Amino acid sequence: MSAVPEPAQKPELEFHIPDGTWRPAGGPVEGIDEMILSTDGQPDGAYTRLMRFAPGVDSSPNGVLTHHFWEEVYIVEGSFTDLRLGETFSAGMYACRPPGMPHGPWRSESGVLMVEFRTGGYNP
Repeated sequence: MSAVPEPAQKPELEFHIPDGTWRPAGGPVEGIDEMILSTDGQPDGAYTRLMRFAPGVDSSPNGVLTHHFWEEVYIVEGSFTDLRLGETFSAGMYACRPPGMPHGPWRSESGVLMVEFRTGGYNP
């Protein structure tokens, strides 16, 4: 039986103003940006980030997403619609997605800002 690797740890950070650097989140859709708040430094490891969709963004080119890690998302402001489910989610709502849970694609008419926590991105 193989041992499960110990997860890397994110740094200890007291309250501070994040550096404010927004960058494209990756993928073929423009207007989806991220700001990494903390990371364990591993290529596919844990992180906390802010993610925003500009008004009018449609992530259909990304298709339906699934991950091999846990993903928790809290909508800070705005709203977006899961086009697969035909449901709109708005500020104050929270999702907890286990590995393999399908979600998206999304469309946001007026823009959305979320905080996302990713953990358990380990494939033993």
